[in-house]
Amino acid sequence: MSGFLPYGRQTIEDDDIAAVAEALRADFLTTGPTVEAFETAFRQKVGAQHAIAVSNGTATLHLAMIALGVGEGDVCIAPSVTFLATANCARYAGAEVVFADVDPDSGLMTPDTLADALARAGDRRVRAVLPVHLRGDVCDLPALKAMASAAGAVLVEDAPHALGSVATFGNEAHPVGDCAYSAFASFSFHPVKTLATGEGGMLTTNDAALAAKARSLRGHGMVRPAGAEPWVYEMPELGFNYRIPDVLCALGISQLAKLDRFVERRRSLTARYQALLAPLSPLVRLAAGPSWSDPALHLLTALIDFEAAMTTRAAVVESLKAQGIGTQVHYIPVHRQPYYVNRYGLADLPGADAWYGRCLTLPLYPAMADEDPERVVEALARALGV
Repeated sequence: MSGFLPYGRQTIEDDDIAAVAEALRADFLTTGPTVEAFETAFRQKVGAQHAIAVSNGTATLHLAMIALGVGEGDVCIAPSVTFLATANCARYAGAEVVFADVDPDSGLMTPDTLADALARAGDRRVRAVLPVHLRGDVCDLPALKAMASAAGAVLVEDAPHALGSVATFGNEAHPVGDCAYSAFASFSFHPVKTLATGEGGMLTTNDAALAAKARSLRGHGMVRPAGAEPWVYEMPELGFNYRIPDVLCALGISQLAKLDRFVERRRSLTARYQALLAPLSPLVRLAAGPSWSDPALHLLTALIDFEAAMTTRAAVVESLKAQGIGTQVHYIPVHRQPYYVNRYGLADLPGADAWYGRCLTLPLYPAMADEDPERVVEALARALGV
């Protein structure tokens, strides 16, 4: 048997290491020119007017909430199928969360599930809606924006899975992150994401005032008054230390130059999986994607009818692990987490529960060999007894 295949892994090459080494020899290890260079390269890549690099993906969402003025008495709507940070960022700002259900076959927030969540928000003030581009597939942004606007809210795209994805609405193609329909888009550069800096994140926006506020909040809320002595700073509002080091930004610049190659490789591997999994249908199928979405999948998620296979997910996970295949579950619905159950009670979100009951993430990352998807699918077939 070949080496163990994790569900995701960074791709770090010699030129990435050289870029980091060069940054270590530079004058600035943090708050230096490499941060701005990374921001410039990133915003140009995704087509946004502004980009703000920060310490991690969770920090991007927290800054977005504070920059938008979200606070006590407000409501934010987040899908239940996501990582904890999507909902937690609203709570950090003092707002309450209403969880939206998702389509059970794609895991995405839809106009129908947002409409239901807005109804459950009642007469409370909804300030932000946070669609998650799960796995890399893009939500119906025009419809969600129209509904959010009608409710007096804005969209904040939770997009760590979707760097390199493109959505076509009408005749217009939009790279994820161009913020054509949102106040902010949020990205993470955790090692299993499409672009890795170790830890790190990026906010994009087309609003200069929001960008300036997010930058200030990133650095303790400090500003330099115009015309003051060079050492003078003021803190007009409370901020945070969410700065990212130049060393990580050097790695980010090097990785960003490879994004197209990484995306092409992910799409090629996904196509191979689709062909190999077809004979296992309807017992196993890949998660569905909407017609407007051309994803660069971060996660390769299969939906498996474990009951029909007369087995359990735990048994399949253990069998795959024994065969050298790593898996993960994305995600336990956040509305079922003890903190939120204690705060709001247990919401009835059948789409999220149906997704969770069937989902299993299989290995997908650029460094996989051409034959690795076949190895994974053969191991899965054995684990399912088919």
